[in-house]
Amino acid sequence: MNALQREIRNTFFQTLEDLETKKNFEIFLRDFLSEKELDDCVNRLAIAYWLKKGRSVSNIKTNLKATTTEIKFVKEKLNSIGYKLAIKLMEADEWANVWSEKIKQFTKE
Repeated sequence: MNALQREIRNTFFQTLEDLETKKNFEIFLRDFLSEKELDDCVNRLAIAYWLKKGRSVSNIKTNLKATTTEIKFVKEKLNSIGYKLAIKLMEADEWANVWSEKIKQFTKE
């Protein structure tokens, strides 16, 4: 990668960081990626999450309509920093939602 490519890549990542909100990310990604590309990204994240939760390949294939190739690709990437970070964030959100519901139930009594 040459200096210009590095600079463009850094600008791209800075642009993503500057988007800040979920709404801005959604607007950007829906305009920047094709529907297929966006679906592929979403599906990869779902596959990774379900693999981490111990779901079987056949279960993932059936429920997510994922191919063996897609699952294999994600399995190979599952221990990479990016996937670990995404799953950690998803699990934290899941934990927060569970406790939020428990607190709501407790305060109703």
